[in-house]
Amino acid sequence: MSHSAQTSRACEVGDGVLNVNKPAGWTSHDVVAKVRTLLRESKVGHAGTLDPAATGVLPLLIGRGTRIAEYLLDWDKEYRAVLRLGATTDTQDATGATLTTHSLEGLTEQRIHEAVARFQGRLKQIPPMYSAVKVGGVPLYRVARAGRIVEREPREVTVYEIEVLDVRVPDVSLRVRCSKGTYMRTLCVDIGDALGVGGHLQALERRRVGPLVLEQAVTLEDIARRHVTGRLAESLLSLDEVLRTMPAVMVDQPTAQKVVHGAPVPLRAVVEWESLAGKFGQGGPVRIKDQAGRLLAIGVLPVRQGATERANDQSEAALAIQKVLVEV
Repeated sequence: MSHSAQTSRACEVGDGVLNVNKPAGWTSHDVVAKVRTLLRESKVGHAGTLDPAATGVLPLLIGRGTRIAEYLLDWDKEYRAVLRLGATTDTQDATGATLTTHSLEGLTEQRIHEAVARFQGRLKQIPPMYSAVKVGGVPLYRVARAGRIVEREPREVTVYEIEVLDVRVPDVSLRVRCSKGTYMRTLCVDIGDALGVGGHLQALERRRVGPLVLEQAVTLEDIARRHVTGRLAESLLSLDEVLRTMPAVMVDQPTAQKVVHGAPVPLRAVVEWESLAGKFGQGGPVRIKDQAGRLLAIGVLPVRQGATERANDQSEAALAIQKVLVEV
């Protein structure tokens, strides 16, 4: 194969999501920029920022994959975190300057387990100053770098599971499954405060984002190597695969041709309903596919009055189109 033919082949990656294992020391934007340059693809984004010091799963959106970012951001996440007790820092993690230190004398493993257990469920978190949350249109980290602290509104998050994996004072290893928007740094600080000794996040690894798991993630070295050999497309998850937990409907061919132009889908044009048990009439996103199984768009189920409405209702109700995922 000639060099030009190999290059052309390497550039043909397609649209979808790459499950990337972000290395320590890289920002999420660094990873996006690296892959954008490598693939010569202007449309590259990510879903769910990881701090530079953190490692693990970073969903990278390629081509039309950038159109589904908002649906991926709602996924739950799982982390392995190391909480270091006895010291607080200005960034809430190990990269910051130490603010306070406390003795850990008398701190027992039982007290640690009891304190950690109290952080399962719905929590109120105050976003850290070193975060991308905007106050008055300005990211908090910029304000923090200027040496200022501003008031932040608490945000509600959910910790579905929190488990102590190991205790080697001053370090406590945790497994945490949580909702979007949960700050692991803040969680560590709050646990340290609950124990009266202070604490900060010492290390963080994201093990899962929605259906994307660390065991199946590719490194930046993997991406570069597979790109050169024309095999990177094998690592790319299609939009349909990534959204497989979202309900789906199948439409006939005449309707499919209208869907790609953004036309709503009358319910009577739906020829098959998939995975819609208990969801019809509640609104929410749904995949719209043609009879060949090709994902065309994401629509929104109509909100219906009454709990007895059936999914095969032939009324004039229609699915509104939110995102068209194929080129016309």
